Amino acid sequence: MTQVAEKLHPWVSAAPPVAGPRWLQALRERGTARFRALGFPTVRDEEWRFTNVSPISNGDFRPAGPSPVTLNRLAQFIYGDAAHRLVVVNGRFSPELSRLDGLPQTVRAGSLAGVLHGGQQEDSDLAQEHLGALADVDDRAFAALNTAHLDDGAYVFIADGAVVEDPLQILFVSSPDAGSGAPVSHPRLLVVAGENSQARMVETYVGTGGSYFTNGVTEVVVGEGAVLDHYKVQQESLAAFHIASMHVRAARSSTFSSHSFSLGGKLVRNDAIATLDGQGAEVTLNGLYLADGERLVDNHTTIDHAQPHCPSHEIYKGILGGTARAVFNGKIIVRQDAQKTDAKQTNRALLLTDGALINTKPQLEIFADDVKCTHGAAIGQLDEDALFYLRARGLTQAEARDMLIHAFAGEIIHRVKVEPLRLAIETELYAQLARDLAEIDAA
Repeated sequence: MTQVAEKLHPWVSAAPPVAGPRWLQALRERGTARFRALGFPTVRDEEWRFTNVSPISNGDFRPAGPSPVTLNRLAQFIYGDAAHRLVVVNGRFSPELSRLDGLPQTVRAGSLAGVLHGGQQEDSDLAQEHLGALADVDDRAFAALNTAHLDDGAYVFIADGAVVEDPLQILFVSSPDAGSGAPVSHPRLLVVAGENSQARMVETYVGTGGSYFTNGVTEVVVGEGAVLDHYKVQQESLAAFHIASMHVRAARSSTFSSHSFSLGGKLVRNDAIATLDGQGAEVTLNGLYLADGERLVDNHTTIDHAQPHCPSHEIYKGILGGTARAVFNGKIIVRQDAQKTDAKQTNRALLLTDGALINTKPQLEIFADDVKCTHGAAIGQLDEDALFYLRARGLTQAEARDMLIHAFAGEIIHRVKVEPLRLAIETELYAQLARDLAEIDAA
């Protein structure tokens, strides 16, 4: 066995699980083969040159086992009444913590394993059609690793024409069990929104403490004319590792918007890949992240305009303190036939300390000639003129600084249409900022 194979062996079993239909076994085998071929990315890989994952590849991780988690322990992560709630603990669906009885008949949600191992025929057919169709395992090692372990997670189907008034929260929980070493889980989420459907969804990643590794993959299929409002909240333990990718395909005249909030984790990598695959499709990818201490947050986004007459919008903002590092790589692709494309991208980062650092790289790949594409990046500290203006009107230095920081973050937070979620994000973000600013003032 080669040195590379020996290193990868603990991450993929000698043979993938055999449970499930043949197409699922083939998908797992493909993921296993690709991960063995790719190995973990290194800083020599262009897409990972600012993010060193050796703490993961060399870490003492083992598959997460069952862990008793109470609803009281999760109360702080459940937004408002959470009329519809789907909970996955250590990669396994938890029916006792979920609340799905009130879902309308036009929505089916629950265990992905239940769909893969004998669910309704329509759901099994949809899983076979879409699982692995969007998440690229050929060039993405962590997606391949997730696919190699594909067995359970969450599944959501929204029927054609369905309008779901209350948001559905999908809560992925990582919790240490009785085993030795740090646990790793590979949660999977498949969402299929039918034609002309409307829904809101909150995808949340949390932990009950300690060091662990979450390697998630989300695939979202947005049907013709559908409207899907999506939120991702990453609020992991500050000792945790979080690698996740979201893959979206938006059909003709559909609208998909996603707002990502990274508020935890020691090393975080978020990949968001959206393909506008029908005329008139519209996609929005927004994000806000906060990092302090020695944490690292890496956001890579790709918006692929494959059809004409499609607008896209993107705003990512970061607030960094301590010696934290961040990465933003935003790619917009406009295919040759995607005329009348209108794409806008903005990345801004606020550095609270001299030791904080961000690497930003906007990319435009345009193969059509009748398009409007803009991008901009701005990195810096608080505007001294704005601080002077506010202090001249009676505010203290600390009050003026806090007001400007809150206004900076508020542009993204105020776009959240689920009020309990918005309030929870504001509370957590501003509590972290208060601690960071207090440390800066005391230094």
